[in-house]
Amino acid sequence: MHFKQVSILFIALIMMSFGLPKNIQKRVNKEIIKTYSVEVFDFTEVVIPSDTAKDLPSKFETSNLFKIEANGSLLGYAYLSKAPSKTALFDYLVLLDKDLIVLKSKVLLYREEYGGEIGSTRWLKQFIGKKGGDELKLGDNIIAISGATISVRSMTNAMNDFLKSLKILQNKNIL
Repeated sequence: MHFKQVSILFIALIMMSFGLPKNIQKRVNKEIIKTYSVEVFDFTEVVIPSDTAKDLPSKFETSNLFKIEANGSLLGYAYLSKAPSKTALFDYLVLLDKDLIVLKSKVLLYREEYGGEIGSTRWLKQFIGKKGGDELKLGDNIIAISGATISVRSMTNAMNDFLKSLKILQNKNIL
């Protein structure tokens, strides 16, 4: 088999082995390949103990925090979750380096007619470089978007909760 065929087969196996919907898993894989500059990687679920997870600001359930490894070395982590827009939820992804610093955030699936501007790369770049314990404030270090106020607040709050959760998980030596 050629390398490209093996890579495609590997990605297909990854997509089938986890409980993420295929359309979401395909988008996650694409972002991992692009962000970490790898073709082949291991995508392993990280299980947070339930007694710890229940006290975290962000939701840590099955199939939403993953370790990303290639050739036996840790590249980073992927966190997937949902946040509310005006009448629906949108799916988002946060990719972290091995030191738990945000490398990329991405809105994977936005289900409403208005507010989708939060999915722009330009707006999402504001989260790059953030780490556990950093605080995000709309109008201070996060720029608002006219016409997407609810979604902007929601994504900012979701990222704040995630960064607080990261700090707690680091302090407890879980991550």
